[in-house]
Amino acid sequence: MSAVHSEQSHHARYEQITIDRLGFWLFLLSESMLFAGLLASRFYLQGTYRPESLSQLLGLAITSILLVSSLTAYQAESAIAAGDQQTFLRNTLWTILLGVAFTAGVAYEWSQAFLHFPPSTVFGTVFFSMTGMHALHVLSGILLLLLLYRNGRLGKYSAANHWAPEAIVKYWHMVDVVWVFFYVALYLV
Repeated sequence: MSAVHSEQSHHARYEQITIDRLGFWLFLLSESMLFAGLLASRFYLQGTYRPESLSQLLGLAITSILLVSSLTAYQAESAIAAGDQQTFLRNTLWTILLGVAFTAGVAYEWSQAFLHFPPSTVFGTVFFSMTGMHALHVLSGILLLLLLYRNGRLGKYSAANHWAPEAIVKYWHMVDVVWVFFYVALYLV
């Protein structure tokens, strides 16, 4: 009787994770639509105009930081899937620190942007809307990563139970991919 109950329990957990994954991908799709709307508005309102005062070097630096954070997030996810708790924790912490560094870079850039193209200008509106919405998602990702790190230290994840790390890292990757598009649209076009 217990073998049947165990099999039913395993099947129910598999079904729940399948539903969770579907819901999560739908959430990511809806978030992508939000960012696509912001990206489209950039070109609709400003075409390919970019102010000379927008710092190419700072844009490249913060983009590089975010891309490295995607690598450490991937390493954290891979580590917990393999049952390597220490590597998971270390890479999760690195991802958090890199996310904070990215956010600090954006905050510095905002302080400069207010001087050259304030939100009352068309480009300022586009710039602050795009970077602000993205920064909000980065901050929420940092909070999720902090929760992930705390739960990881409490031993709540393992090779058999790592859906939460997988979902949070996928969210982090989505935010990183969005920034790549925003970087091109804001800094390179």
